[in-house]
Amino acid sequence: MFRDNSKIILEDESALSALYVVHIRMEDLLEKLKLLNYDIEFVQELRMKPITRHYFAIPINPGEQFYTFTSLAAWLIRKAGKNFEPPQESDDPNSTISLILDYLREIDIPVEFPPNKLKQGTGEHAIYVLDNLADNAIKVQKFKWKKAEIIPDEETPEPEIEEDDAELILEKVEEEMMAEYDDEDDDILHVDDITKLYNQNMNEMYKPENILESKTNREEWQLELERVLPQLKVTVKTDSRDWRLHIDQMKQLRSDITTNLSGTKGQLDKLYLEITNVLDKIKTREIYLNRQLEPILNEYRILQDDLSKVKEQYRDVSGGVTERTRVLNKLTEELEHMKKEMDERGSSMTDGTPLINIKKTITKMKNEISEMNIRIGVLEYSLMCARVRDRTQLQEDMNSTSSTVII
Repeated sequence: MFRDNSKIILEDESALSALYVVHIRMEDLLEKLKLLNYDIEFVQELRMKPITRHYFAIPINPGEQFYTFTSLAAWLIRKAGKNFEPPQESDDPNSTISLILDYLREIDIPVEFPPNKLKQGTGEHAIYVLDNLADNAIKVQKFKWKKAEIIPDEETPEPEIEEDDAELILEKVEEEMMAEYDDEDDDILHVDDITKLYNQNMNEMYKPENILESKTNREEWQLELERVLPQLKVTVKTDSRDWRLHIDQMKQLRSDITTNLSGTKGQLDKLYLEITNVLDKIKTREIYLNRQLEPILNEYRILQDDLSKVKEQYRDVSGGVTERTRVLNKLTEELEHMKKEMDERGSSMTDGTPLINIKKTITKMKNEISEMNIRIGVLEYSLMCARVRDRTQLQEDMNSTSSTVII
């Protein structure tokens, strides 16, 4: 059963028992999920895989465990009464984790670890988140434990058997015993004789002497008892939920632990002594090696310092060389450019190519001037013809106008 408050306190986190605390917390979480009916509402309705006692404590399949972790966290948040969409396998894990942690901060649950601790979906941080969400869901649903009522053995009511049922059972047993002992001696004491005598003389407490004196042979009775004894065994079915059985098991286990602890404790003490001796030897050897290697280590440190100084000087010198190399390259480029210009000017002074180019240009310009003169002459002739035509047309118009006036 889960704990209402955390009762697991680790005084020494480096102890071996610290490795199993996460398993105990996982078992508590599973009990809380059972109280919230996760078997029906989570496993069956959402068609999820059932969770084992150590599912989130041991990393097996990170992808599947992370999806189960986010789905279970979303279901617990919905159980607490808040709308939270079920996560999908294609969703961004960082956004899903941030939404879950934001809800934890809303309900005043401290989150003192980075979100990437939850990307595996396992470990103490994942169990911590689910455990707090389960506590909040149980609190919202107002679940409360009832006090256990222990009934003492003396006050345990025994089943009442009605008189008619008792008589029927008694008659059935008598018939079976009569059928079994028909072939035996008549002197054996039968149950029916006692019953008849008891019913007839119950008030007077009559006890006949012939019945009180048994005539049964002791050896025959012993043989008959041995033959019938296996059939007289009563088998009581034990209930696994009975707390008395659990107490007996705890006592038996405690006695077994006490019995086996003596031998195991001796072996553990011996192992502890051996480990202590080995650690002391290692420590002594380490001190001896440190003393032997101390001069060499000092010399090594001095050489390291000298090497650092030389590297620093080399870095400074190499930086000056680089700057000067860059300036040299720039001056070389300028010199090459000047040489090229000087070569071009020298070649143009000794060569007649410019004169030839000038003559060709003059000839070309003369040709263009001749063409322009021809065009100008053609245009002047066209203009003169147009003027003559206009003058002739004007005279004709004037002559026609004068003849009309005379008439």
